[in-house]
Amino acid sequence: MSLTNEDLAATPPEKRTWTLKHFAALWVGMAVCIPTYTMASGLIDQGMNWWQALLCVGLGNTIVLGPMLLNAHAGTKYGIPFPVFARASFGVMGANVPAVLRALVACGWFGIQTWLGGQALWQLLLAMAPGLEGPLSSAGMKAAIGIHPGEFLGFAVFWAVNLYFIVKGTESIKFLELYSAPFLIVVGLVLLVWAWVKAGGFGPILSQPSKFTDMGSFMGVFVPGLTAMVGFWATLSLNIPDFTRYARSQRDQALGQALGLPGTMVLFSFIGVAVTSATPIIFGETIWDPVKLLGRVGGAFVTLVAMLSLSIATLSTNLAANVVSPANDFSNLAPGKISYKMGGIITAVIGAVIFPWKLIESSGGYIFTWLIGYSALLGPVGGIMVADYFLVRRRELAVEDLYRRGGQYEFQGGVNWKAMLALAIGVAVNVPGFLAEAIPGMKDAVPGFWRTLYTYAWFVGFLLSGALHYAFAAMSAPPKAEARLEPRP
Repeated sequence: MSLTNEDLAATPPEKRTWTLKHFAALWVGMAVCIPTYTMASGLIDQGMNWWQALLCVGLGNTIVLGPMLLNAHAGTKYGIPFPVFARASFGVMGANVPAVLRALVACGWFGIQTWLGGQALWQLLLAMAPGLEGPLSSAGMKAAIGIHPGEFLGFAVFWAVNLYFIVKGTESIKFLELYSAPFLIVVGLVLLVWAWVKAGGFGPILSQPSKFTDMGSFMGVFVPGLTAMVGFWATLSLNIPDFTRYARSQRDQALGQALGLPGTMVLFSFIGVAVTSATPIIFGETIWDPVKLLGRVGGAFVTLVAMLSLSIATLSTNLAANVVSPANDFSNLAPGKISYKMGGIITAVIGAVIFPWKLIESSGGYIFTWLIGYSALLGPVGGIMVADYFLVRRRELAVEDLYRRGGQYEFQGGVNWKAMLALAIGVAVNVPGFLAEAIPGMKDAVPGFWRTLYTYAWFVGFLLSGALHYAFAAMSAPPKAEARLEPRP
């Protein structure tokens, strides 16, 4: 059975050309997106004031930068993508489990971004033909699947556009990568100026008080909010080797990421925080969704330009952030049969059938169910991989064995069952709390301890599974890695 193909093979030294500016630009492009805005604005909707929300965003993104840089190291040193790197800790066949978990989360994000882009297209259509709103607003379809025909039309068209570029290859949209972040930055700044004018300056906006009357109620939102901030990039903290495999040096990828991630997230989040804080002053209600807000700003021309910009920027972000990883992960399942392109098609199909609009129906569901929920899955994977690479193997991998059966990463039948046990335990402790949040009526049935533990889901899973993996590995030390393939210092 083949364990490699052209997309999974280690990147040769001559193709490792990404420098500091490439990684900084990558993060600016990925961080400046609608979900960044909605994540920050969602905290305002949950009751925080502007500085509490920014503190939560800044601290969360600084924390997640740690595992991001740790997992990035192997990609840079050995030129290997995430699913191949996972073979060292989970086994050459067992790596399919964390790869599929990561891929399924990416499918969810692909669906969310496609939904947001589709919403922008729908608003764009209404700006050009307002008379369509009535005929395409069937209550029956809304009751059945949660969206009306007009919204479904926008989603379907935007999904088809994404699929076209997946089939054609992301090189066909490369020129948009240069302009997607500037598009959203301009739209965000326009919204910020609009909010400043309409609300009478930043004074009224930033003086909006917190809704929390005591530290206990504040921490009840801040802690899960912080976990959600970490969970927001828990996906990329795993598959960052998919990008750092092209890095020229460790310094380039580490500094580039440190410069590009936390600062960009805080700056763009400030726009979301400030504008959302202005909406109660302007409209008498909190509007945390920027697409819905832009639809109410007024003027067909403003809506036309804004929605076109949002659509293009969302398309570019979706292809970069939510196709590369799952395409590689699905390819890892059967390298000889599933190409990168086929993996991208699988991602698009799953992203559509999960009804992604349900994931962001409310700010509470978006933060407490979606972001924290998948962080409970990915935190344990990250803890195991970091502990294995730095503590168990001391950054030494036998790269050739990562691509063949019978090598030192064969374990039992290609699976490291000790790592699987550590993963299962790390996930299991957060399941009761997730059920309490995800299933109506379950909250009272789940003891408070498990609900509180769930608010720390990523941290609990990362530390618990990492510690268990290290302890299990100490019972049978792995052989010293000898066969290394063109590592970078």
